[in-house]
Amino acid sequence: MTTTDTRPTTEPSARPGRPGWWRAAPGAERKFRPELQGLRAIAALLVVAYHVWLDRISGGVDVFFVVSGFLITGQLVRARSRGRIAFRPFWGRMIKRLFPAALLVLVATMVAAYLWLPEHRWFATIRDVVASALYLENWQLVATSADYFAARDEASPTQHYWSLSIQGQFYVAWPLLIAFLGALAARSGWSLRRTVFGSLLTIGAGSLAYSVWLTAADQPLAYFTSLTRIWEFALGGLLALVIDRIALPRALRLVLGWLGVAGLVSCGLILQVGSVFPGYAALWPTMSAVLVLVAGATASPVGADRFLSSRPVSYLGDISYALYLWHWPVLMFYLVVRDRAEVGPRGGAVIIAASLVLAVATYHLVENPVRRSNIGATKPWRAYSLGAAMLVVVLGLATVWQVHTVGRASFTQHADDPDHPGALVVSHDAPLYDPGRDVVPPAAALDDEYYLLEPDGDFECSTSPRSDEVEICVKESSGAPTRTIVTVGDSHVLQYGAAFEPLVDRNDWRIVTLYKRGCAFSAGDYHLNGMPIPPDCARWNDAVLPEILEIDPDAVFSMATRDAYPGLTESTPENYVTQWRRVADAGIPLVLARDNPRFRGWEPSECVLKHGYDDDRCTRPRAEIYAPEPPYAALADLPPEAHFLDLTDLFCPGDTCEPVIGNVLVYRDDDHLTQTYQTTMATVLEERMVDALDW
Repeated sequence: MTTTDTRPTTEPSARPGRPGWWRAAPGAERKFRPELQGLRAIAALLVVAYHVWLDRISGGVDVFFVVSGFLITGQLVRARSRGRIAFRPFWGRMIKRLFPAALLVLVATMVAAYLWLPEHRWFATIRDVVASALYLENWQLVATSADYFAARDEASPTQHYWSLSIQGQFYVAWPLLIAFLGALAARSGWSLRRTVFGSLLTIGAGSLAYSVWLTAADQPLAYFTSLTRIWEFALGGLLALVIDRIALPRALRLVLGWLGVAGLVSCGLILQVGSVFPGYAALWPTMSAVLVLVAGATASPVGADRFLSSRPVSYLGDISYALYLWHWPVLMFYLVVRDRAEVGPRGGAVIIAASLVLAVATYHLVENPVRRSNIGATKPWRAYSLGAAMLVVVLGLATVWQVHTVGRASFTQHADDPDHPGALVVSHDAPLYDPGRDVVPPAAALDDEYYLLEPDGDFECSTSPRSDEVEICVKESSGAPTRTIVTVGDSHVLQYGAAFEPLVDRNDWRIVTLYKRGCAFSAGDYHLNGMPIPPDCARWNDAVLPEILEIDPDAVFSMATRDAYPGLTESTPENYVTQWRRVADAGIPLVLARDNPRFRGWEPSECVLKHGYDDDRCTRPRAEIYAPEPPYAALADLPPEAHFLDLTDLFCPGDTCEPVIGNVLVYRDDDHLTQTYQTTMATVLEERMVDALDW
């Protein structure tokens, strides 16, 4: 993927003897390894083809990591054996190779995003552009818990910079590591190669073990974090240290070369890379790359190296870095502009062709001219100045865009706003949409998530003294609270905090929120509707129940149902009821709300922003989502302390579930409500809750 020099290693001669297809000719020793460019070409083409046509991940990125470790380790060890590693020229060359194309694509992505992306995706795109420019995108994706299998048209157009970020971090850390090991070897009188080999073996084994463990425990985190990928660079480095000592029969090398190529091509077809990597499964593509490198130059017309070294394939290797950079934003913007979720064979061909054209132009007009220039040749600091100048351009444009977006996103919403009544229109028989008034939140602020856990939120949060599993967030009235209400559960409960907040001072209430992402309030027996509950959710549920009993609130608020999807039966799991009984046994009343609609990747608000606020294409029949009677109505032996709120008329007034109600956008994504709409639900929630509890 990157354009690191491919000439640092020595290929051993095959055993002398009579030339033939099974035996290398004498004098086959070579330092230049053109098959490396072919290896890059295959990896890049696999990444592109799998992303575009198959909506899968190929494992090609892991090949880039191995190749980078192979090349850079060899360069650094040779430099240290000659005396010292020249850090400034080394990093200066990396800046000249990596920055121009990467930052050019980021600038183009910002321009395209401003023109074509919906405004509600601007903030996230700006955030990802900045993280990508600073080579921190992988950690940004960790922070946002990105899923590589999320809907492609909603993915960040710079998401693919996660791998470049890991490589950039490697290019900074690896020279420091090799220099340290070199100094240690010199001081101790040890062999440099043995010291580096032993250290990389230890570091790589530790990283692989951590990768296997974390992939099983939290695969999305494992996929993007740098620590689970160190072993792939170390594997390439280990090979660089021993490859000149490997002498295999030519026939075996022919087999290994093609076996490696076949392994690379088949990996993404056989393995679900996006859900099982990195872990031990990543040994498949990395060891396939090792086989190709070990096979080396066979000087055979039927060798894999002959194919990998051919001029067309080698040229694809030359442009592989630019091709990788361009293919993902081209794919993302194609989907957005064409308003599609899939590209199809013809559309995929167009995307790949456009990406190749852009890659060729970038390689010849940007990459090569900068790399071959004299910038930094005599004064390394000039390469750093060039990189800083390009970085300033990207970050400056991102800042200007951010300020512009903040201005477009600014608005104020109150619980009883007459211009934007939201849920209040349902009980007042008012029009759902008044074209004479604007709709809130503005498109740029559609990611209107409840801010409970933000540093500037009104709730005071702390970890429970009884369990590290539980975070307790409290908001209470300025006067003495007359009632305490605990809200407990996942994000569908958390979002109701925006409806409860206006009621705190109005009624002198105290709201205590016990929240864990993705964890419904249920009995922790590891199953929910037949699906396993993550172990951390079970632990949290076991720990949160004693907290509720200790607080002894006047009421507990949580969800009564789940899975209100079109075509999927809404249910009240037995796990829920079991947990309710435990609360009810303590004499604590429960208020349980029927879940809001969920739409499985289709976003009603984005639909109306594209097609108009009163477009029928953006509604869904109520009967597709909700049964006439809620599922809990058919359950026996419900605790008498359980009181149910059916708020579905606030989402689906009449026969359809609406994206705009009372000139307020209802949904911020495919299954969560906007904070703005929740705020307008405050009065209705208060009335129904007080009535249910007979307060």
